[in-house]
Amino acid sequence: MSDSADYVPPTVWTWNQENGGHFANINRPISGPTHDKELPVGKHPLQLYSLGTPNGVKVTVMLEELLALGHSGAEYDAWLIKIGDGDQFGSGFVAANPNSKIPALVDRSGAEPIRVFESGSILLYLAEKFKAFLPTEPAARAECLSWLFWQMGSAPYLGGGFGHFYAYAPTKIEYAINRFAMETKRQLDVLDKRLADNEYISGSEYTIADIAIWPWYGGLAKGWQYGAGEFLSVQEYTHVQRWANAIFERPAVQRGRMVNRVSGEPSSQLHERHDASDFNTKTQDKLAAK
Repeated sequence: MSDSADYVPPTVWTWNQENGGHFANINRPISGPTHDKELPVGKHPLQLYSLGTPNGVKVTVMLEELLALGHSGAEYDAWLIKIGDGDQFGSGFVAANPNSKIPALVDRSGAEPIRVFESGSILLYLAEKFKAFLPTEPAARAECLSWLFWQMGSAPYLGGGFGHFYAYAPTKIEYAINRFAMETKRQLDVLDKRLADNEYISGSEYTIADIAIWPWYGGLAKGWQYGAGEFLSVQEYTHVQRWANAIFERPAVQRGRMVNRVSGEPSSQLHERHDASDFNTKTQDKLAAK
């Protein structure tokens, strides 16, 4: 790897497999499966294939919130996809999501399975399917969807931009860190000003906009993302802090954050979820004690 100050881009870019840093084993410039592996199928209508990253947490929180409202059709099996091991490149997963990114959902409640991929698309699909967490009044619906898509467009600057160069890049590049830190703080400021006058992101109602945004920016506000809370002075965004704490107090959010989680305290990890009772019987500290 060349020093960034001396690097001159070649006329034609070529893939150097040893130059991928933290994610060298899974990043590649081509799509499609690398191996044959069918996805498991459980007993519930909804089959989720995911990992407890912020994008994965969006969907498990949504499903747990739906169940908390009494929507029994939202019962689900959550299968662990270990992206560090390349599970997302198995033939079954690629069939569910040709983009090979978690999460992927397969709805088997109808005559034919329906695949849904991209976390924002999954939230919208579930909200429309169960008629929950999405306003029906046109102006309120538009506001909610605007913030949902704001998150989908903004989070790459936080994750793949700031998070990558601050926490994962093999070389610390001042320009890159400053560029994405500035944008991340601008986004936090956007949210803080919005939340100064609104209880939730799209107004007075808790919606899929909150469910989408909280795992990324709520997690950042609470100091969970990249160990960068102090660096980004997240405590100064007082309205984001209020909102992040209020959402974390929701029991469904706490359950959803556990599902497919493979880091942190063992008691906070539920690698797979196949029944509501799993939260009481199958967290990793209990499994380790056996």
